[in-house]
Amino acid sequence: MTYKNVFLRLCGAVFFATFPCFGNAAVTAERGVFDVERWYGILDDVRTKAAAQNISKDTIDATLRSPAFIPAIVKSDRNQSEFKLTLDSYLARTVSKTRIAQGKKMRNTYPTMLSRVEQKYGVQPHVILAFWGLESNYGSYKAAHKLKDAFFTLMYEGRRQTFFEKQLLALMKIADKNDLDIDDIYGSWAGAMGHFQFIPTTLAQYGADGNGDGKIDIIHSVGDAMFSAGNYLNKLGWDKNERIVRKVVLPANFDASLLDGKTKKTLYEWAAMGVTNPDGSRIPDVEMMAGLVADINAINDARAIAITQAASQTVDPNAIDTDVAPQPVIEAYLTYPNFYRIKRWNSSNWYAIAIAMLADEIK
Repeated sequence: MTYKNVFLRLCGAVFFATFPCFGNAAVTAERGVFDVERWYGILDDVRTKAAAQNISKDTIDATLRSPAFIPAIVKSDRNQSEFKLTLDSYLARTVSKTRIAQGKKMRNTYPTMLSRVEQKYGVQPHVILAFWGLESNYGSYKAAHKLKDAFFTLMYEGRRQTFFEKQLLALMKIADKNDLDIDDIYGSWAGAMGHFQFIPTTLAQYGADGNGDGKIDIIHSVGDAMFSAGNYLNKLGWDKNERIVRKVVLPANFDASLLDGKTKKTLYEWAAMGVTNPDGSRIPDVEMMAGLVADINAINDARAIAITQAASQTVDPNAIDTDVAPQPVIEAYLTYPNFYRIKRWNSSNWYAIAIAMLADEIK
């Protein structure tokens, strides 16, 4: 057996367990019975694959030196909340006055770096700042775990072992190439790191040296982080001359099935269906393609409430025509190509709208 030690982190404490002679030894962890043989096998497999990929012995040894299994990460992975905020609640939380003010402050703190990112990658300062604000609250987010420990734990958990093994090996290569101490690389329980919360494979593909020191360190260097974010958005096809979304209103009886962003029409076609600016004026009468996104659940809830209220005010509730019952005007967002580029960064419609709103407020 190559390894005789394993760390367990339980309830915020770190315990060191040694297995000198137990063969198929097991130790009780939060997830049940800890399979030490499986853990050792994962470590051995990583050593073999890392060596085959020409990762240095120093980095391999550092990675495999006393790795920790963290039960709280398994719990987080298995119990991700299904609760979903309404769009309005999500925007109130993410595009807060505090975050807007801090974004403007950061624009004044890093004007030269932001200008360099725009010149090199064509991504405007307010857009970079919006991503920075949402991803790490401008670097104030404090990472909780060594990334190597998070990846070993998630590999052991097994649900996406191949994916997290790929992330760990990419992290080892990054540490090797940039002369970083892998024990000093911290991130989220899911493996994202730095100011813009890149996973290692994304960093390996899009990382860029922003401060000119010949290394890429998106955790400790704001310049490297901003350049990497700019490079990523540039490679996604970012167009600085296009807006991201346009807030609009729709007729009360508008087909809600068209509001998930997947159906795309020209602005001319949307206008013909009754889509207008919030003040009632016409949207641009052009052939540009766009989708429409709105909070479909909130719309359906509002419609149900309107029908119930209308029914309560009539002698014969069965006589209510649900198609013509008074209903609130629908607020939605026309979504342009940059919106869909953001969704390749994060697939949530809500996230992409929040980026757009925060960027506009910081501008």
